[in-house]
Amino acid sequence: MILVCGGAGYIGSHMVDRLIQEGEQVVVIDSLGTGFEKAVHSKAILEIGDLRDVDFLDKIFDKYPIDCVYHFAASSLVGESVKVPFKYYDNNVVGTLRLLEIMSIYGVKRLVFSSTAAVYGEPESVPITENQRKSPTSPYGETKLAVENMIKWADVAFGIKSVCLRYFNVAGASIDGHIGEAHQPETHLIPNVLKAALGEQKLTVFGSDYPTPDGTCIRDYIHIADLVEAHQKAMAYLQSGGQTRAFNLGNGGGFSVKEIIDAAVTVTRREIPYEIKERRAGDPAILVADASLAAEILGWKPFYTNVLDIIETAWRWHQLHPMGYKEPEDEA
Repeated sequence: MILVCGGAGYIGSHMVDRLIQEGEQVVVIDSLGTGFEKAVHSKAILEIGDLRDVDFLDKIFDKYPIDCVYHFAASSLVGESVKVPFKYYDNNVVGTLRLLEIMSIYGVKRLVFSSTAAVYGEPESVPITENQRKSPTSPYGETKLAVENMIKWADVAFGIKSVCLRYFNVAGASIDGHIGEAHQPETHLIPNVLKAALGEQKLTVFGSDYPTPDGTCIRDYIHIADLVEAHQKAMAYLQSGGQTRAFNLGNGGGFSVKEIIDAAVTVTRREIPYEIKERRAGDPAILVADASLAAEILGWKPFYTNVLDIIETAWRWHQLHPMGYKEPEDEA
């Protein structure tokens, strides 16, 4: 049986959906603080609780024959982490500590961890390779790096084999549009661009004075379906005897904020006005991955390499679900 921590969130729900489609038995742990019960596949078992709750975790691992774990549960807003760093250390580091402790007690030896490109901070060179210096520029990145180090020592002490996947900007939705990206608040660029296209809100571009061709940040976008496949390949790698290590995931090419806006105009055929404000604290200028190691060792390569295709699946989701996972009665 597979445990998915944070399985009601954006990435976790797509992971659960794929596993269920392939006939796996899945248990989801989620506090529903930022996730949505409606996003969880009906055939998955949802247990509502917090990773920091030792008694809750003990009940879950005692109740279900868990064989391996996918871990997506984390606070993940870069700007917020600068303002309230203790929240991020508590949720991200302490939560994973409790998970690793219970895994060691119950002898669960395989973990795929959702890490981030934020562990690198301002990159020394682009594209970023796994062996570059790690110097996070936000508490969010610092906590993810702390967890990566903790995972490494959990292997040394308890033989828990893990893969840390460092990804950049995830986007898109399921191909049929039944699950997609919905955050409260929404801070990711592509959904906010599409919300602006729908007339739901004004779009803000944070910073136009970065050292990039058009002055806006450049990011490496990866489709959610490609990301889910990478997690599966990482687990297969561990199941075949692979050792604990980290991999970058990405398309290998970046797009600026303004380029994303232009691509969304092409997909939606709507004007997308925006206003420019100051940079957000902790945002590096350029984050683009060298994912050649994942290709070599995991056999993973992204299928969705055209940003127009990525945005098109996200646009389908937003058109079908203008209120996200909410229903009209939820507003009452």
